[in-house]
Amino acid sequence: MKLKIYISLLFSLLCCSLSAQQAELSVTISKNKLGLNERLKVEFSINKQGGDHFTPPKFKDFKLVAGPSQSVSQSWINGRVTFSQSYTYILKPNRKGELIIEAASIELNGDIINSKMMKVVVTDPIDIPENPNDPEYIANQNIHLVAEVSKLNPYVGEGIYVEYRLYVSENVSVYDTSVTEAPQYNGFWNQEITIDGYPVKMGKFNGENYRYIVLQKALLVPTKTGNLTIDPMKMDIVIGVPSGRADFFGNIISRNIRREFASPKKIINPKNLPLNGKPDDFTGAVGDFNFNVSLSKEVLKANESSQIKIDISGKGNLKLFELPTVKTPSELEKYQPERKENIRVNTDGIQGSVNDTYTIVPQYKGKYKIPSVSFSYFNLREEKYKTISTADMYVDVIEGKEIEMSSNSSSTGNLEKQDLISTRNSFRYIQTKTVFQSKETVDFYDTNTFYLLLLLPFLAIPIAIIIGKRNEERNSDLVGIRLRKAEKLARKFLSEAKKQFGKKEAFYEALERALHNYLKAKLNIETGDISKENITQILEEKKVDVETISKFIEVLQASDFARYTPVTNTEMNKEFEKAREVIVQLDKQL
Repeated sequence: MKLKIYISLLFSLLCCSLSAQQAELSVTISKNKLGLNERLKVEFSINKQGGDHFTPPKFKDFKLVAGPSQSVSQSWINGRVTFSQSYTYILKPNRKGELIIEAASIELNGDIINSKMMKVVVTDPIDIPENPNDPEYIANQNIHLVAEVSKLNPYVGEGIYVEYRLYVSENVSVYDTSVTEAPQYNGFWNQEITIDGYPVKMGKFNGENYRYIVLQKALLVPTKTGNLTIDPMKMDIVIGVPSGRADFFGNIISRNIRREFASPKKIINPKNLPLNGKPDDFTGAVGDFNFNVSLSKEVLKANESSQIKIDISGKGNLKLFELPTVKTPSELEKYQPERKENIRVNTDGIQGSVNDTYTIVPQYKGKYKIPSVSFSYFNLREEKYKTISTADMYVDVIEGKEIEMSSNSSSTGNLEKQDLISTRNSFRYIQTKTVFQSKETVDFYDTNTFYLLLLLPFLAIPIAIIIGKRNEERNSDLVGIRLRKAEKLARKFLSEAKKQFGKKEAFYEALERALHNYLKAKLNIETGDISKENITQILEEKKVDVETISKFIEVLQASDFARYTPVTNTEMNKEFEKAREVIVQLDKQL
Protein backbone atom coordinates (compact mmCIF):
# COMPACT_ATOMS: atom_id res chain seq x y z
CA MET A 1 0.00 0.00 0.00
CA LYS A 2 2.82 2.37 0.95
CA LEU A 3 4.64 1.57 -2.28
CA LYS A 4 1.61 2.62 -4.32
CA ILE A 5 1.42 5.89 -2.38
CA TYR A 6 5.13 6.62 -3.06
CA ILE A 7 4.70 5.87 -6.75
CA SER A 8 1.65 8.15 -6.93
CA LEU A 9 3.58 10.99 -5.24
CA LEU A 10 6.53 10.51 -7.58
CA PHE A 11 4.29 10.56 -10.62
CA SER A 12 2.54 13.71 -9.33
CA LEU A 13 5.88 15.48 -8.82
CA LEU A 14 6.97 14.47 -12.33
CA CYS A 15 3.76 15.84 -13.83
CA CYS A 16 4.07 19.06 -11.84
CA SER A 17 7.67 19.53 -13.00
CA LEU A 18 6.77 18.99 -16.63
CA SER A 19 3.77 21.31 -16.43
CA ALA A 20 5.89 23.99 -14.75
CA GLN A 21 8.04 24.31 -17.88
CA GLN A 22 7.03 26.91 -20.40
CA ALA A 23 6.61 25.39 -23.85
CA GLU A 24 9.15 26.66 -26.37
CA LEU A 25 10.12 25.63 -29.88
CA SER A 26 13.81 26.58 -30.21
CA VAL A 27 16.04 26.47 -33.27
CA THR A 28 19.83 26.06 -33.50
CA ILE A 29 22.08 26.08 -36.54
CA SER A 30 25.59 24.64 -36.86
CA LYS A 31 27.00 27.77 -38.55
CA ASN A 32 26.05 31.39 -39.00
CA LYS A 33 28.48 31.75 -41.88
CA LEU A 34 29.42 29.10 -44.44
CA GLY A 35 30.68 28.64 -47.98
CA LEU A 36 28.41 27.93 -50.91
CA ASN A 37 29.74 24.34 -51.06
CA GLU A 38 29.28 23.62 -47.34
CA ARG A 39 26.39 22.04 -45.49
CA LEU A 40 24.28 23.39 -42.66
CA LYS A 41 22.63 21.48 -39.81
CA VAL A 42 19.36 22.94 -38.49
CA GLU A 43 17.73 21.53 -35.35
CA PHE A 44 14.24 22.39 -34.00
CA SER A 45 13.52 21.33 -30.38
CA ILE A 46 10.42 21.51 -28.16
CA ASN A 47 10.90 21.23 -24.41
CA LYS A 48 7.46 19.82 -23.50
CA GLN A 49 5.66 16.57 -24.19
CA GLY A 50 2.52 16.43 -26.28
CA GLY A 51 3.73 18.31 -29.35
CA ASP A 52 2.14 17.20 -32.59
CA HIS A 53 1.81 18.15 -36.25
CA PHE A 54 5.31 19.63 -36.59
CA THR A 55 5.49 21.83 -39.69
CA PRO A 56 9.01 22.69 -40.93
CA PRO A 57 9.78 25.87 -42.90
CA LYS A 58 9.96 25.71 -46.68
CA PHE A 59 13.77 26.16 -46.65
CA LYS A 60 13.66 28.53 -49.58
CA ASP A 61 17.12 29.06 -51.16
CA PHE A 62 18.29 25.76 -49.63
CA LYS A 63 18.45 22.22 -50.92
CA LEU A 64 17.34 19.56 -48.45
CA VAL A 65 20.16 16.99 -48.22
CA ALA A 66 18.83 14.87 -45.33
CA GLY A 67 16.09 14.89 -42.73
CA PRO A 68 14.09 15.15 -40.78
CA SER A 69 15.65 12.87 -38.17
CA GLN A 70 13.79 12.79 -34.86
CA SER A 71 15.09 12.20 -31.34
CA VAL A 72 13.56 12.32 -27.85
CA SER A 73 15.46 12.76 -24.58
CA GLN A 74 14.28 12.99 -20.99
CA SER A 75 16.23 13.32 -17.72
CA TRP A 76 15.55 13.85 -14.06
CA ILE A 77 18.38 15.44 -12.05
CA ASN A 78 17.96 16.61 -8.43
CA GLY A 79 14.20 16.56 -8.74
CA ARG A 80 14.19 18.58 -11.94
CA VAL A 81 12.79 16.97 -15.07
CA THR A 82 13.92 18.03 -18.54
CA PHE A 83 12.37 16.90 -21.83
CA SER A 84 13.37 17.52 -25.43
CA GLN A 85 11.96 16.37 -28.75
CA SER A 86 14.01 17.48 -31.77
CA TYR A 87 13.77 17.48 -35.58
CA THR A 88 17.10 17.76 -37.48
CA TYR A 89 17.67 18.74 -41.15
CA ILE A 90 20.86 18.89 -43.26
CA LEU A 91 20.73 21.71 -45.85
CA LYS A 92 22.93 23.03 -48.64
CA PRO A 93 22.63 26.68 -49.79
CA ASN A 94 21.65 27.38 -53.39
CA ARG A 95 23.11 30.86 -53.63
CA LYS A 96 25.38 33.40 -51.92
CA GLY A 97 24.20 36.26 -49.71
CA GLU A 98 22.10 36.59 -46.55
CA LEU A 99 19.61 33.72 -46.49
CA ILE A 100 16.68 33.42 -44.09
CA ILE A 101 15.49 30.21 -42.45
CA GLU A 102 11.82 30.88 -41.75
CA ALA A 103 9.97 29.83 -38.60
CA ALA A 104 8.78 26.28 -37.98
CA SER A 105 5.61 25.49 -36.01
CA ILE A 106 4.17 22.72 -33.82
CA GLU A 107 0.77 22.13 -32.21
CA LEU A 108 0.60 21.62 -28.43
CA ASN A 109 -2.68 21.25 -26.53
CA GLY A 110 -4.54 23.09 -29.29
CA ASP A 111 -2.01 25.98 -29.38
CA ILE A 112 0.41 26.72 -32.23
CA ILE A 113 3.99 27.42 -31.14
CA ASN A 114 6.41 29.04 -33.60
CA SER A 115 10.22 29.11 -33.62
CA LYS A 116 12.36 32.14 -34.40
CA MET A 117 13.63 32.96 -37.87
CA MET A 118 17.42 32.60 -38.39
CA LYS A 119 19.79 34.45 -40.72
CA VAL A 120 22.71 32.70 -42.45
CA VAL A 121 25.50 34.37 -44.47
CA VAL A 122 26.68 32.35 -47.46
CA THR A 123 30.06 33.22 -49.02
CA ASP A 124 32.08 31.98 -52.00
CA PRO A 125 32.93 28.27 -52.07
CA ILE A 126 35.79 27.29 -49.78
CA ASP A 127 38.45 24.61 -50.14
CA ILE A 128 37.13 21.36 -48.77
CA PRO A 129 39.26 18.19 -48.85
CA GLU A 130 38.00 15.18 -50.72
CA ASN A 131 37.78 13.36 -47.41
CA PRO A 132 35.49 15.37 -45.08
CA ASN A 133 36.83 13.32 -42.15
CA ASP A 134 40.41 14.55 -42.71
CA PRO A 135 41.72 15.30 -39.16
CA GLU A 136 43.61 18.42 -40.28
CA TYR A 137 40.49 19.88 -41.84
CA ILE A 138 38.35 19.05 -38.81
CA ALA A 139 40.93 20.62 -36.47
CA ASN A 140 41.04 23.84 -38.54
CA GLN A 141 37.27 24.10 -38.54
CA ASN A 142 36.75 23.44 -34.82
CA ILE A 143 39.71 25.01 -32.96
CA HIS A 144 40.72 28.67 -33.05
CA LEU A 145 43.48 30.48 -31.15
CA VAL A 146 42.69 34.21 -31.13
CA ALA A 147 44.04 37.38 -29.55
CA GLU A 148 41.34 39.74 -28.29
CA VAL A 149 42.56 43.36 -27.96
CA SER A 150 40.49 45.85 -25.97
CA LYS A 151 41.43 48.87 -28.11
CA LEU A 152 43.30 49.19 -31.42
CA ASN A 153 43.83 52.96 -31.42
CA PRO A 154 44.78 54.06 -27.86
CA TYR A 155 46.70 57.12 -26.75
CA VAL A 156 50.40 56.81 -25.99
CA GLY A 157 50.50 55.96 -22.27
CA GLU A 158 46.96 54.51 -22.22
CA GLY A 159 46.63 50.96 -20.94
CA ILE A 160 44.95 48.33 -23.12
CA TYR A 161 44.45 44.59 -22.70
CA VAL A 162 45.32 41.62 -24.88
CA GLU A 163 43.66 38.32 -24.05
CA TYR A 164 44.56 35.04 -25.72
CA ARG A 165 41.61 32.66 -26.01
CA LEU A 166 41.40 29.08 -27.23
CA TYR A 167 37.99 28.36 -28.78
CA VAL A 168 36.99 24.69 -29.08
CA SER A 169 33.75 23.46 -30.61
CA GLU A 170 31.77 20.56 -29.15
CA ASN A 171 32.73 18.37 -32.12
CA VAL A 172 36.30 17.81 -30.89
CA SER A 173 38.16 17.38 -27.60
CA VAL A 174 41.46 18.87 -26.39
CA TYR A 175 43.76 16.60 -24.37
CA ASP A 176 46.98 18.60 -24.02
CA THR A 177 48.28 22.10 -24.77
CA SER A 178 51.73 23.69 -24.60
CA VAL A 179 52.89 27.17 -25.60
CA THR A 180 55.81 26.86 -28.04
CA GLU A 181 56.34 30.58 -28.67
CA ALA A 182 55.20 33.38 -26.37
CA PRO A 183 53.99 36.65 -27.93
CA GLN A 184 56.34 39.65 -28.07
CA TYR A 185 55.21 43.17 -27.14
CA ASN A 186 57.75 45.44 -28.83
CA GLY A 187 56.95 49.13 -28.29
CA PHE A 188 54.86 48.47 -25.19
CA TRP A 189 55.42 48.50 -21.47
CA ASN A 190 53.75 45.24 -20.50
CA GLN A 191 52.70 43.33 -17.41
CA GLU A 192 51.18 39.86 -17.44
CA ILE A 193 47.99 39.50 -15.38
CA THR A 194 47.69 36.39 -13.24
CA ILE A 195 44.76 34.11 -14.15
CA ASP A 196 43.23 31.93 -11.44
CA GLY A 197 43.00 28.55 -13.13
CA TYR A 198 41.55 27.98 -16.57
CA PRO A 199 37.75 27.84 -16.19
CA VAL A 200 35.84 26.75 -19.29
CA LYS A 201 33.39 29.38 -20.49
CA MET A 202 30.77 29.49 -23.24
CA GLY A 203 30.95 32.11 -25.94
CA LYS A 204 30.51 32.82 -29.63
CA PHE A 205 33.15 32.83 -32.35
CA ASN A 206 32.10 33.97 -35.82
CA GLY A 207 28.51 33.78 -34.59
CA GLU A 208 28.76 30.12 -33.52
CA ASN A 209 28.67 28.62 -30.03
CA TYR A 210 32.06 27.53 -28.68
CA ARG A 211 33.68 26.56 -25.41
CA TYR A 212 36.75 28.66 -24.63
CA ILE A 213 39.44 29.22 -22.02
CA VAL A 214 41.59 32.30 -21.42
CA LEU A 215 45.23 31.21 -21.77
CA GLN A 216 47.00 34.49 -21.09
CA LYS A 217 46.12 38.10 -20.37
CA ALA A 218 48.45 41.09 -20.34
CA LEU A 219 48.24 44.83 -19.80
CA LEU A 220 50.01 46.83 -22.53
CA VAL A 221 50.92 50.51 -22.41
CA PRO A 222 52.19 51.89 -25.75
CA THR A 223 55.32 54.01 -25.38
CA LYS A 224 55.42 55.39 -28.94
CA THR A 225 53.25 56.03 -31.96
CA GLY A 226 53.15 54.16 -35.27
CA ASN A 227 52.05 50.69 -36.27
CA LEU A 228 53.05 48.44 -33.37
CA THR A 229 52.84 44.69 -33.97
CA ILE A 230 51.81 42.10 -31.41
CA ASP A 231 53.43 38.89 -32.64
CA PRO A 232 51.39 35.66 -32.59
CA MET A 233 51.26 33.16 -29.77
CA LYS A 234 52.04 29.64 -31.00
CA MET A 235 50.83 26.42 -29.37
CA ASP A 236 51.02 22.67 -29.82
CA ILE A 237 47.63 21.07 -29.15
CA VAL A 238 46.68 17.39 -28.93
CA ILE A 239 43.16 17.07 -30.36
CA GLY A 240 40.69 14.21 -30.39
CA VAL A 241 38.82 14.35 -33.70
CA PRO A 242 36.06 12.00 -34.91
CA SER A 243 37.37 9.43 -37.37
CA GLY A 244 34.04 8.90 -39.13
CA ARG A 245 33.78 5.35 -37.76
CA ALA A 246 31.79 3.96 -34.82
CA ASP A 247 32.39 1.09 -32.44
CA PHE A 248 30.12 -1.91 -31.81
CA PHE A 249 27.82 0.14 -29.58
CA GLY A 250 27.50 3.02 -32.04
CA ASN A 251 29.90 5.38 -30.24
CA ILE A 252 32.01 7.61 -32.46
CA ILE A 253 35.69 6.55 -32.51
CA SER A 254 38.08 9.50 -32.03
CA ARG A 255 41.64 9.87 -33.23
CA ASN A 256 44.27 11.97 -31.46
CA ILE A 257 46.47 14.28 -33.52
CA ARG A 258 49.03 16.93 -32.56
CA ARG A 259 48.88 20.21 -34.44
CA GLU A 260 50.44 23.68 -34.13
CA PHE A 261 48.13 26.69 -33.94
CA ALA A 262 49.04 30.39 -34.05
CA SER A 263 46.97 33.43 -33.16
CA PRO A 264 46.61 36.12 -35.84
CA LYS A 265 49.07 39.00 -35.76
CA LYS A 266 47.58 42.18 -34.28
CA ILE A 267 48.44 45.74 -35.33
CA ILE A 268 47.99 48.54 -32.77
CA ASN A 269 48.17 52.13 -33.94
CA PRO A 270 48.70 54.42 -30.90
CA LYS A 271 48.06 58.13 -31.31
CA ASN A 272 49.91 61.09 -29.82
CA LEU A 273 48.49 63.03 -26.91
CA PRO A 274 47.00 66.36 -28.03
CA LEU A 275 49.31 69.39 -28.10
CA ASN A 276 46.47 71.81 -27.41
CA GLY A 277 46.50 72.75 -23.72
CA LYS A 278 49.55 70.64 -22.87
CA PRO A 279 51.11 72.06 -19.63
CA ASP A 280 54.82 72.81 -19.44
CA ASP A 281 55.30 70.51 -16.44
CA PHE A 282 53.60 67.49 -18.11
CA THR A 283 55.87 64.41 -17.88
CA GLY A 284 53.68 61.73 -19.48
CA ALA A 285 51.12 60.84 -16.79
CA VAL A 286 47.96 59.37 -18.37
CA GLY A 287 44.98 58.30 -16.28
CA ASP A 288 43.04 59.63 -13.30
CA PHE A 289 45.17 60.70 -10.33
CA ASN A 290 45.19 62.43 -6.94
CA PHE A 291 48.14 64.58 -5.90
CA ASN A 292 49.24 65.62 -2.44
CA VAL A 293 52.32 67.24 -0.82
CA SER A 294 52.73 67.12 2.97
CA LEU A 295 55.28 68.26 5.56
CA SER A 296 55.89 66.04 8.61
CA LYS A 297 57.00 68.89 10.95
CA GLU A 298 56.44 72.60 10.46
CA VAL A 299 58.11 73.84 13.68
CA LEU A 300 61.57 72.57 14.59
CA LYS A 301 65.04 73.54 15.78
CA ALA A 302 68.20 74.01 13.77
CA ASN A 303 69.76 70.65 12.70
CA GLU A 304 66.49 68.80 13.34
CA SER A 305 64.97 67.07 10.33
CA SER A 306 61.57 67.17 8.66
CA GLN A 307 60.20 65.21 5.69
CA ILE A 308 58.42 66.49 2.60
CA LYS A 309 56.30 63.78 1.00
CA ILE A 310 55.10 64.01 -2.61
CA ASP A 311 52.35 61.42 -3.21
CA ILE A 312 50.50 60.50 -6.44
CA SER A 313 47.74 57.89 -6.31
CA GLY A 314 45.02 56.68 -8.64
CA LYS A 315 44.69 54.66 -11.83
CA GLY A 316 46.95 55.00 -14.87
CA ASN A 317 50.51 54.55 -16.04
CA LEU A 318 52.01 55.02 -12.57
CA LYS A 319 55.36 53.48 -13.54
CA LEU A 320 55.94 55.52 -16.68
CA PHE A 321 56.30 59.17 -15.64
CA GLU A 322 58.48 61.34 -13.41
CA LEU A 323 57.21 62.74 -10.14
CA PRO A 324 57.43 66.52 -9.61
CA THR A 325 60.42 67.80 -7.64
CA VAL A 326 60.20 70.12 -4.64
CA LYS A 327 62.30 73.29 -4.41
CA THR A 328 63.54 74.54 -1.04
CA PRO A 329 65.47 77.64 0.11
CA SER A 330 69.24 77.29 0.31
CA GLU A 331 69.07 77.60 4.12
CA LEU A 332 67.28 74.20 4.19
CA GLU A 333 69.62 71.36 3.32
CA LYS A 334 67.72 68.85 1.11
CA TYR A 335 68.70 65.20 0.61
CA GLN A 336 67.97 62.82 -2.26
CA PRO A 337 64.37 61.50 -2.12
CA GLU A 338 63.42 57.99 -1.08
CA ARG A 339 61.05 56.35 -3.61
CA LYS A 340 58.24 54.03 -2.48
CA GLU A 341 55.73 52.28 -4.73
CA ASN A 342 52.54 50.44 -3.91
CA ILE A 343 51.29 49.38 -7.33
CA ARG A 344 49.08 46.48 -8.40
CA VAL A 345 48.26 45.36 -11.92
CA ASN A 346 44.97 43.51 -12.46
CA THR A 347 42.02 43.40 -14.81
CA ASP A 348 41.10 46.96 -13.78
CA GLY A 349 44.47 48.33 -14.92
CA ILE A 350 47.40 49.81 -13.01
CA GLN A 351 46.30 51.15 -9.63
CA GLY A 352 48.07 52.26 -6.48
CA SER A 353 50.39 55.03 -5.38
CA VAL A 354 53.94 56.34 -5.84
CA ASN A 355 55.66 58.75 -3.48
CA ASP A 356 58.98 60.53 -2.97
CA THR A 357 60.07 61.54 0.53
CA TYR A 358 62.65 64.34 0.90
CA THR A 359 64.50 64.93 4.18
CA ILE A 360 65.31 68.59 4.93
CA VAL A 361 67.56 69.93 7.72
CA PRO A 362 67.55 73.71 8.56
CA GLN A 363 70.82 75.44 9.43
CA TYR A 364 69.64 78.75 10.83
CA LYS A 365 66.80 80.19 12.83
CA GLY A 366 63.98 81.75 10.84
CA LYS A 367 60.82 81.09 8.84
CA TYR A 368 61.24 79.61 5.38
CA LYS A 369 58.82 79.22 2.51
CA ILE A 370 58.55 76.02 0.44
CA PRO A 371 56.91 77.03 -2.86
CA SER A 372 53.82 75.21 -4.18
CA VAL A 373 54.28 72.10 -6.33
CA SER A 374 52.13 71.26 -9.37
CA PHE A 375 51.38 67.98 -11.17
CA SER A 376 49.80 67.62 -14.62
CA TYR A 377 48.23 64.58 -16.24
CA PHE A 378 46.05 63.67 -19.21
CA ASN A 379 42.55 62.52 -18.22
CA LEU A 380 41.37 59.79 -20.61
CA ARG A 381 37.70 60.04 -19.67
CA GLU A 382 37.51 63.77 -20.43
CA GLU A 383 40.34 63.69 -23.03
CA LYS A 384 42.00 66.81 -21.69
CA TYR A 385 44.89 67.85 -19.45
CA LYS A 386 44.45 68.59 -15.77
CA THR A 387 46.80 70.30 -13.35
CA ILE A 388 46.73 70.00 -9.55
CA SER A 389 48.69 72.58 -7.51
CA THR A 390 49.36 72.53 -3.77
CA ALA A 391 49.51 75.50 -1.39
CA ASP A 392 52.78 77.03 -0.17
CA MET A 393 54.24 75.46 2.97
CA TYR A 394 56.32 77.10 5.70
CA VAL A 395 59.01 75.78 8.03
CA ASP A 396 59.46 77.73 11.28
CA VAL A 397 62.90 77.19 12.88
CA ILE A 398 62.57 78.53 16.44
CA GLU A 399 66.06 77.81 17.77
CA GLY A 400 69.47 78.06 16.18
CA LYS A 401 72.08 80.48 14.88
CA GLU A 402 70.91 83.73 13.39
CA ILE A 403 71.74 84.50 9.80
CA GLU A 404 74.33 87.33 9.75
CA MET A 405 73.40 89.85 7.10
CA SER A 406 76.16 91.94 5.50
CA SER A 407 76.27 94.64 2.96
CA ASN A 408 77.32 92.04 0.41
CA SER A 409 74.30 89.84 1.18
CA SER A 410 71.29 90.10 -1.06
CA SER A 411 67.96 91.29 0.21
CA THR A 412 66.49 87.79 -0.20
CA GLY A 413 68.64 86.44 2.62
CA ASN A 414 70.38 83.82 0.50
CA LEU A 415 73.80 82.84 1.81
CA GLU A 416 76.86 82.51 -0.37
CA LYS A 417 79.62 80.06 0.47
CA GLN A 418 83.01 81.69 1.17
CA ASP A 419 86.51 80.29 1.43
CA LEU A 420 87.66 79.38 4.95
CA ILE A 421 90.37 81.72 6.31
CA SER A 422 92.69 79.94 8.74
CA THR A 423 94.09 81.81 11.77
CA ARG A 424 96.06 80.63 14.81
CA ASN A 425 93.00 80.19 17.03
CA SER A 426 90.46 78.95 14.44
CA PHE A 427 89.66 75.43 13.33
CA ARG A 428 91.86 74.09 10.55
CA TYR A 429 91.22 71.61 7.77
CA ILE A 430 91.86 67.97 8.66
CA GLN A 431 95.24 66.88 7.29
CA THR A 432 94.89 63.68 5.26
CA LYS A 433 98.63 62.78 4.83
CA THR A 434 101.63 62.72 7.15
CA VAL A 435 105.24 61.44 7.40
CA PHE A 436 106.60 59.93 10.63
CA GLN A 437 110.28 59.90 11.61
CA SER A 438 111.73 57.97 14.50
CA LYS A 439 113.41 60.04 17.22
CA GLU A 440 115.81 57.18 18.19
CA THR A 441 118.43 55.54 15.93
CA VAL A 442 119.61 51.90 16.29
CA ASP A 443 123.04 50.59 15.14
CA PHE A 444 123.05 47.60 12.76
CA TYR A 445 125.82 45.88 14.80
CA ASP A 446 124.63 43.54 17.53
CA THR A 447 121.13 43.15 15.99
CA ASN A 448 119.28 39.94 15.09
CA THR A 449 119.62 40.70 11.38
CA PHE A 450 123.42 41.06 11.80
CA TYR A 451 123.80 37.59 13.38
CA LEU A 452 121.41 35.98 10.86
CA LEU A 453 123.44 37.23 7.93
CA LEU A 454 126.61 36.10 9.69
CA LEU A 455 125.34 32.50 9.97
CA LEU A 456 123.79 32.36 6.48
CA PRO A 457 126.97 31.04 4.66
CA PHE A 458 127.26 28.15 7.15
CA LEU A 459 123.59 27.22 6.56
CA ALA A 460 123.98 27.36 2.76
CA ILE A 461 126.68 24.63 2.68
CA PRO A 462 124.47 21.66 3.85
CA ILE A 463 121.57 22.91 1.73
CA ALA A 464 123.82 22.90 -1.36
CA ILE A 465 125.01 19.36 -0.54
CA ILE A 466 121.40 18.09 -0.25
CA ILE A 467 120.39 19.75 -3.55
CA GLY A 468 123.46 18.28 -5.28
CA LYS A 469 122.66 14.74 -4.12
CA ARG A 470 119.07 15.08 -5.31
CA ASN A 471 120.27 16.26 -8.75
CA GLU A 472 122.62 13.24 -8.98
CA GLU A 473 119.79 10.87 -8.15
CA ARG A 474 117.52 12.60 -10.65
CA ASN A 475 120.16 12.47 -13.41
CA SER A 476 120.81 8.78 -12.73
CA ASP A 477 117.08 8.00 -13.18
CA LEU A 478 117.08 7.46 -16.96
CA VAL A 479 113.41 6.44 -17.08
CA GLY A 480 112.41 9.63 -15.23
CA ILE A 481 114.58 11.79 -17.49
CA ARG A 482 112.99 10.27 -20.54
CA LEU A 483 109.51 10.72 -19.11
CA ARG A 484 110.13 14.38 -18.31
CA LYS A 485 111.55 14.96 -21.78
CA ALA A 486 108.48 13.29 -23.25
CA GLU A 487 106.17 15.48 -21.16
CA LYS A 488 108.06 18.59 -22.27
CA LEU A 489 107.94 17.46 -25.88
CA ALA A 490 104.18 16.79 -25.66
CA ARG A 491 103.56 20.26 -24.21
CA LYS A 492 105.67 21.79 -26.98
CA PHE A 493 103.76 20.12 -29.83
CA LEU A 494 100.33 20.59 -28.20
CA SER A 495 100.82 24.24 -27.23
CA GLU A 496 99.03 25.53 -30.34
CA ALA A 497 96.04 23.23 -29.73
CA LYS A 498 95.82 24.46 -26.15
CA LYS A 499 95.61 28.07 -27.39
CA GLN A 500 92.60 27.14 -29.56
CA PHE A 501 90.73 25.46 -26.70
CA GLY A 502 87.00 26.27 -26.96
CA LYS A 503 87.09 26.83 -30.76
CA LYS A 504 86.01 23.46 -32.14
CA GLU A 505 87.39 23.43 -35.69
CA ALA A 506 90.59 25.32 -34.89
CA PHE A 507 91.28 23.11 -31.85
CA TYR A 508 90.93 19.78 -33.67
CA GLU A 509 92.92 21.00 -36.68
CA ALA A 510 95.75 22.06 -34.33
CA LEU A 511 95.52 18.74 -32.44
CA GLU A 512 95.79 16.69 -35.62
CA ARG A 513 98.64 18.90 -36.91
CA ALA A 514 100.50 18.46 -33.61
CA LEU A 515 100.38 14.65 -33.85
CA HIS A 516 101.63 14.74 -37.46
CA ASN A 517 104.41 17.20 -36.61
CA TYR A 518 105.52 15.01 -33.71
CA LEU A 519 105.88 11.97 -35.98
CA LYS A 520 107.69 13.97 -38.65
CA ALA A 521 110.15 15.34 -36.09
CA LYS A 522 110.63 12.02 -34.29
CA LEU A 523 110.83 9.66 -37.26
CA ASN A 524 112.25 12.05 -39.90
CA ILE A 525 109.46 11.32 -42.40
CA GLU A 526 107.84 13.61 -44.97
CA THR A 527 104.27 14.92 -44.84
CA GLY A 528 103.28 12.91 -47.91
CA ASP A 529 104.21 9.64 -46.16
CA ILE A 530 101.76 10.28 -43.31
CA SER A 531 98.51 8.31 -43.51
CA LYS A 532 96.77 6.10 -41.01
CA GLU A 533 98.00 2.93 -42.77
CA ASN A 534 101.57 4.21 -43.13
CA ILE A 535 101.63 5.40 -39.51
CA THR A 536 100.56 1.95 -38.26
CA GLN A 537 103.20 0.20 -40.42
CA ILE A 538 106.01 2.61 -39.43
CA LEU A 539 105.24 2.38 -35.72
CA GLU A 540 105.05 -1.43 -35.86
CA GLU A 541 108.51 -1.46 -37.50
CA LYS A 542 109.74 0.74 -34.61
CA LYS A 543 108.59 -1.95 -32.16
CA VAL A 544 105.85 0.27 -30.65
CA ASP A 545 103.26 -1.82 -28.82
CA VAL A 546 99.87 -2.36 -30.45
CA GLU A 547 97.90 -0.57 -27.70
CA THR A 548 99.88 2.68 -28.09
CA ILE A 549 99.50 2.56 -31.89
CA SER A 550 95.76 2.02 -31.49
CA LYS A 551 95.43 5.00 -29.12
CA PHE A 552 97.37 7.22 -31.55
CA ILE A 553 95.09 6.26 -34.46
CA GLU A 554 91.99 6.74 -32.27
CA VAL A 555 93.04 10.31 -31.42
CA LEU A 556 93.60 11.07 -35.11
CA GLN A 557 90.21 9.64 -36.08
CA ALA A 558 88.43 11.44 -33.24
CA SER A 559 90.01 14.75 -34.31
CA ASP A 560 88.84 14.25 -37.88
CA PHE A 561 85.30 13.21 -36.85
CA ALA A 562 84.73 15.82 -34.15
CA ARG A 563 85.15 18.75 -36.54
CA TYR A 564 81.79 17.89 -38.08
CA THR A 565 79.82 17.02 -34.95
CA PRO A 566 78.75 19.09 -31.91
CA VAL A 567 81.20 18.73 -28.99
CA THR A 568 81.56 20.31 -25.56
CA ASN A 569 84.57 21.84 -23.82
CA THR A 570 84.73 18.76 -21.58
CA GLU A 571 85.10 16.49 -24.61
CA MET A 572 87.82 18.77 -26.04
CA ASN A 573 89.73 18.55 -22.76
CA LYS A 574 89.51 14.72 -22.79
CA GLU A 575 90.88 14.55 -26.35
CA PHE A 576 93.71 16.92 -25.39
CA GLU A 577 94.72 14.69 -22.46
CA LYS A 578 94.57 11.58 -24.66
CA ALA A 579 96.88 13.25 -27.21
CA ARG A 580 99.33 14.24 -24.46
CA GLU A 581 99.39 10.73 -23.01
CA VAL A 582 99.89 9.04 -26.38
CA ILE A 583 102.83 11.33 -27.26
CA VAL A 584 104.44 10.53 -23.89
CA GLN A 585 103.94 6.79 -24.42
CA LEU A 586 105.32 6.94 -27.98
CA ASP A 587 108.33 8.98 -26.92
CA LYS A 588 109.19 6.38 -24.24
CA GLN A 589 109.24 3.60 -26.90
CA LEU A 590 110.85 5.39 -29.87
